[in-house]
Amino acid sequence: VFNKETDIATFTIKAVDDPRTLNKVLYIRPPKNTYSFNELVALWEKLIGKTLDKVYVPEDQLLKNIQEAPLPLNIVLAINHSVFVNGDQTNFAIEPSFGVEASELYPDVKYTTVEEYLHQFV
Repeated sequence: VFNKETDIATFTIKAVDDPRTLNKVLYIRPPKNTYSFNELVALWEKLIGKTLDKVYVPEDQLLKNIQEAPLPLNIVLAINHSVFVNGDQTNFAIEPSFGVEASELYPDVKYTTVEEYLHQFV
């Protein structure tokens, strides 16, 4: 999940005095901002009109790299594995008894999509 800092601030401010968020985790997972690395690269290629050279690293190799890398590189690799291979930040249902999703609570908020964000670099 990719979010612009100002969008996080907007959702947070809206949630501060909203009784629906009381004692709950506020997840910020806008549907247009959930991308795998491969999807993100494909979007970038579309925007720039070029195909990039890519090196695919199999999961087994990444796990080996995590084990062999020194601190702090191994931590960075482990976080990337968790987020981009396992999808630990997105591949779960939000339990309504303790969590809410911001873009569902506040559909009126116009958040910055990944594509909109990337356009500034084209």
